[in-house]
Amino acid sequence: MKIAVTGANGYIGSHVVKELLDCNHSVTAVDFNNNRIDKRADYLTIDIFDRNINLFEALRQPDVVLHFACKDVPVHNSLWHIDNISSNFYFVKNLIDNGLKYIITAGSMHDIGYFEGRMTENAVPNPLTFYGISKNTLRQLIEVYIKDKNVYYSHLRFFYTHCDDEQSSGSIFSKILQMSREGKKTFPFTDGKNQFDYIHINELAKQIRAVTEQTEVTGIINCCSGKPTAIKDQVEWFINTNKLDIAPEYGAFPSRPYDSPCIYGDNTKITAIMKNNSK
Repeated sequence: MKIAVTGANGYIGSHVVKELLDCNHSVTAVDFNNNRIDKRADYLTIDIFDRNINLFEALRQPDVVLHFACKDVPVHNSLWHIDNISSNFYFVKNLIDNGLKYIITAGSMHDIGYFEGRMTENAVPNPLTFYGISKNTLRQLIEVYIKDKNVYYSHLRFFYTHCDDEQSSGSIFSKILQMSREGKKTFPFTDGKNQFDYIHINELAKQIRAVTEQTEVTGIINCCSGKPTAIKDQVEWFINTNKLDIAPEYGAFPSRPYDSPCIYGDNTKITAIMKNNSK
């Protein structure tokens, strides 16, 4: 398949590009930088928000576009997310109007807002951050636009990732690595009791690749492990695995008001997709 990936130099995007290439797909990687992009990919630096060009042609007429480009991801209330909702929509519209048949966008658990327990794809969105609002709004706009068009659409809802943490900008794990390098022996932290859904970045890339390779199951798809893990346990596992001489000061910070005490994804849908792809 011919697959284009925007945000290909990002943490998730770069791993997905490698996974797709390892499975013999032709990949056009789009980003402003390419230091993390697999050299086997066809690298482009076009402005995806330019409404005056045929973006489908510019992206080499791909079978699928994975739209992962997103600035200020760790800053959930950055106004960039709101300012660029229309630009992201017109990017997708341009692709569809010029011939794209399958578009995949990236969302997250923040699309939903505050939620406790096992989150299915049918959970009602009530985002509490600009980041969540922008992702959910883009999904809604695309769903309305393609109603009378012969186009497949999947919206991937991500939770939390781990491993290759040097590249994971803004994550607690990359911050722990940085503080450890600076010689710090402790770092302030929450009580660590919140439970989230963590998935290895390589496993997430495999899930995304599986979605990309099929059109039988579309719509909102949770990409996740399907099980909750306390932040405390994940952080301590990370410190021990990397043999770091640093420890958290539990209780120094309160949890964010929009963080649930326990939230994890229902992985039934993605598990079925993975199973079908392995046949």
